[in-house]
Amino acid sequence: MDAASNLADNVKVLREARGLTQSQMAKAAGLPRPTWANLESGGANPTLSVLMKVAAALRVTLEELVGAPRANARLYPASELPEQKRGKALIRKLLPDPIPGLELERMQFPPGAAFAGVPHTPGTREYLTCESGSLELSAGGERWTLEPGDVVVFRGDQKHGYRNSGRKTAVAYSAVSLAPSAV
Repeated sequence: MDAASNLADNVKVLREARGLTQSQMAKAAGLPRPTWANLESGGANPTLSVLMKVAAALRVTLEELVGAPRANARLYPASELPEQKRGKALIRKLLPDPIPGLELERMQFPPGAAFAGVPHTPGTREYLTCESGSLELSAGGERWTLEPGDVVVFRGDQKHGYRNSGRKTAVAYSAVSLAPSAV
Protein backbone atom coordinates (compact mmCIF):
# COMPACT_ATOMS: atom_id res chain seq x y z
CA MET A 1 0.00 0.00 0.00
CA ASP A 2 1.10 3.56 -0.57
CA ALA A 3 1.03 6.47 1.86
CA ALA A 4 -2.24 7.88 0.45
CA SER A 5 -4.03 4.53 0.90
CA ASN A 6 -2.53 4.15 4.38
CA LEU A 7 -3.69 7.67 5.25
CA ALA A 8 -7.23 6.97 4.02
CA ASP A 9 -7.51 3.68 5.91
CA ASN A 10 -5.93 5.03 9.11
CA VAL A 11 -8.02 8.21 9.24
CA LYS A 12 -11.25 6.27 8.74
CA VAL A 13 -10.40 3.54 11.28
CA LEU A 14 -9.24 6.06 13.88
CA ARG A 15 -12.35 8.23 13.40
CA GLU A 16 -14.69 5.24 13.60
CA ALA A 17 -12.92 3.94 16.71
CA ARG A 18 -13.83 7.23 18.37
CA GLY A 19 -17.47 6.87 17.32
CA LEU A 20 -17.48 10.20 15.50
CA THR A 21 -18.85 11.30 12.13
CA GLN A 22 -16.74 12.91 9.43
CA SER A 23 -18.39 16.24 10.26
CA GLN A 24 -17.53 15.94 13.95
CA MET A 25 -13.89 15.04 13.24
CA ALA A 26 -13.55 17.77 10.62
CA LYS A 27 -14.83 20.30 13.14
CA ALA A 28 -12.42 19.02 15.82
CA ALA A 29 -9.54 19.36 13.35
CA GLY A 30 -10.64 22.79 12.12
CA LEU A 31 -11.13 21.51 8.57
CA PRO A 32 -14.05 21.56 6.11
CA ARG A 33 -16.01 18.29 6.03
CA PRO A 34 -15.28 17.75 2.31
CA THR A 35 -11.56 17.86 3.12
CA TRP A 36 -12.04 15.12 5.73
CA ALA A 37 -14.11 13.05 3.29
CA ASN A 38 -11.37 13.46 0.68
CA LEU A 39 -8.77 12.20 3.17
CA GLU A 40 -10.82 9.06 3.79
CA SER A 41 -11.39 8.45 0.08
CA GLY A 42 -7.69 8.05 -0.64
CA GLY A 43 -7.69 10.79 -3.27
CA ALA A 44 -6.26 13.50 -1.04
CA ASN A 45 -2.81 15.06 -1.29
CA PRO A 46 -2.93 17.04 1.97
CA THR A 47 -0.46 19.68 3.05
CA LEU A 48 1.68 19.16 6.11
CA SER A 49 -0.51 21.69 7.92
CA VAL A 50 -3.63 19.60 7.24
CA LEU A 51 -1.87 16.40 8.32
CA MET A 52 -0.79 18.05 11.57
CA LYS A 53 -4.37 19.18 12.27
CA VAL A 54 -5.69 15.68 11.60
CA ALA A 55 -3.02 14.06 13.80
CA ALA A 56 -3.76 16.52 16.63
CA ALA A 57 -7.52 15.93 16.40
CA LEU A 58 -7.02 12.16 16.42
CA ARG A 59 -4.25 12.40 19.06
CA VAL A 60 -1.79 10.32 17.05
CA THR A 61 1.60 10.92 15.47
CA LEU A 62 2.07 11.80 11.81
CA GLU A 63 3.78 8.44 11.40
CA GLU A 64 0.65 6.66 12.60
CA LEU A 65 -1.43 8.55 10.03
CA VAL A 66 0.64 7.59 6.98
CA GLY A 67 2.25 4.34 8.14
CA ALA A 68 0.96 0.86 7.42
CA PRO A 69 -2.27 0.23 9.35
CA ARG A 70 -1.68 -1.34 12.74
CA ALA A 71 -3.27 -4.40 14.20
CA ASN A 72 -6.10 -3.80 16.67
CA ALA A 73 -3.88 -4.94 19.53
CA ARG A 74 -0.31 -6.02 20.18
CA LEU A 75 1.36 -7.50 23.23
CA TYR A 76 4.63 -5.86 24.23
CA PRO A 77 6.59 -8.15 26.55
CA ALA A 78 8.33 -6.24 29.35
CA SER A 79 11.67 -7.12 27.73
CA GLU A 80 10.73 -5.00 24.68
CA LEU A 81 10.02 -1.83 26.67
CA PRO A 82 12.95 0.57 27.05
CA GLU A 83 14.63 0.54 30.48
CA GLN A 84 17.32 2.67 31.99
CA LYS A 85 19.10 2.93 35.32
CA ARG A 86 19.08 6.24 37.18
CA GLY A 87 21.45 5.66 40.04
CA LYS A 88 20.20 2.42 41.59
CA ALA A 89 16.61 2.97 40.40
CA LEU A 90 15.26 1.12 37.36
CA ILE A 91 12.98 3.17 35.07
CA ARG A 92 10.85 1.46 32.41
CA LYS A 93 8.82 3.28 29.78
CA LEU A 94 5.25 2.01 29.66
CA LEU A 95 4.26 3.50 26.30
CA PRO A 96 5.82 1.49 23.47
CA ASP A 97 4.46 3.99 20.94
CA PRO A 98 4.86 7.69 21.67
CA ILE A 99 1.75 9.63 22.60
CA PRO A 100 2.32 13.34 22.02
CA GLY A 101 2.51 15.21 25.31
CA LEU A 102 2.47 12.13 27.56
CA GLU A 103 5.17 10.11 29.29
CA LEU A 104 4.34 7.12 31.47
CA GLU A 105 7.00 5.26 33.46
CA ARG A 106 7.32 2.54 36.06
CA MET A 107 10.04 3.30 38.62
CA GLN A 108 11.55 0.67 40.92
CA PHE A 109 13.68 1.86 43.83
CA PRO A 110 15.70 -0.58 45.94
CA PRO A 111 16.23 0.56 49.56
CA GLY A 112 18.37 3.72 49.61
CA ALA A 113 17.94 4.46 45.89
CA ALA A 114 17.44 8.08 44.87
CA PHE A 115 17.73 10.27 41.80
CA ALA A 116 17.01 13.81 40.72
CA GLY A 117 14.25 14.29 38.19
CA VAL A 118 14.88 16.37 35.10
CA PRO A 119 12.68 19.49 34.96
CA HIS A 120 10.36 19.39 31.95
CA THR A 121 8.92 22.08 29.70
CA PRO A 122 7.35 25.02 31.65
CA GLY A 123 3.73 24.24 32.44
CA THR A 124 4.22 20.47 32.68
CA ARG A 125 2.30 18.50 35.33
CA GLU A 126 3.54 15.26 36.85
CA TYR A 127 1.37 12.68 38.59
CA LEU A 128 3.28 10.31 40.87
CA THR A 129 1.66 7.32 42.54
CA CYS A 130 3.19 4.73 44.84
CA GLU A 131 2.26 1.10 44.23
CA SER A 132 4.34 -0.58 46.92
CA GLY A 133 6.88 0.35 49.56
CA SER A 134 7.33 3.98 50.54
CA LEU A 135 8.72 6.78 48.40
CA GLU A 136 9.76 10.34 49.17
CA LEU A 137 9.25 13.11 46.63
CA SER A 138 10.81 16.54 46.93
CA ALA A 139 9.61 19.30 44.61
CA GLY A 140 9.57 23.06 44.83
CA GLY A 141 11.03 23.07 48.34
CA GLU A 142 8.37 20.71 49.70
CA ARG A 143 8.64 17.02 50.62
CA TRP A 144 6.01 14.26 50.60
CA THR A 145 6.13 10.63 51.65
CA LEU A 146 3.94 8.42 49.49
CA GLU A 147 2.55 5.12 50.74
CA PRO A 148 0.79 2.57 48.50
CA GLY A 149 -2.13 4.20 46.69
CA ASP A 150 -1.05 7.79 47.42
CA VAL A 151 -0.75 10.29 44.56
CA VAL A 152 1.09 13.62 44.42
CA VAL A 153 0.45 16.05 41.56
CA PHE A 154 3.16 18.66 41.08
CA ARG A 155 4.71 21.02 38.58
CA GLY A 156 7.15 18.92 36.58
CA ASP A 157 8.97 22.01 35.34
CA GLN A 158 10.80 22.51 38.63
CA LYS A 159 13.62 20.72 40.41
CA HIS A 160 12.38 17.48 41.90
CA GLY A 161 13.78 14.24 43.24
CA TYR A 162 12.77 10.77 44.37
CA ARG A 163 14.13 8.68 47.26
CA ASN A 164 13.37 5.36 48.88
CA SER A 165 14.49 5.68 52.49
CA GLY A 166 12.54 2.56 53.49
CA ARG A 167 13.80 -0.97 54.04
CA LYS A 168 12.02 -2.62 51.10
CA THR A 169 11.81 -1.97 47.37
CA ALA A 170 9.43 0.81 46.35
CA VAL A 171 7.54 0.80 43.06
CA ALA A 172 5.95 3.96 41.70
CA TYR A 173 4.39 5.17 38.45
CA SER A 174 4.91 8.58 36.93
CA ALA A 175 2.56 10.14 34.38
CA VAL A 176 3.91 13.35 32.89
CA SER A 177 1.57 15.63 30.97
CA LEU A 178 4.00 17.75 28.98
CA ALA A 179 3.13 21.34 28.20
CA PRO A 180 3.59 22.24 24.56
CA SER A 181 7.05 23.68 23.94
CA ALA A 182 7.21 27.31 22.88
CA VAL A 183 8.09 27.74 19.22
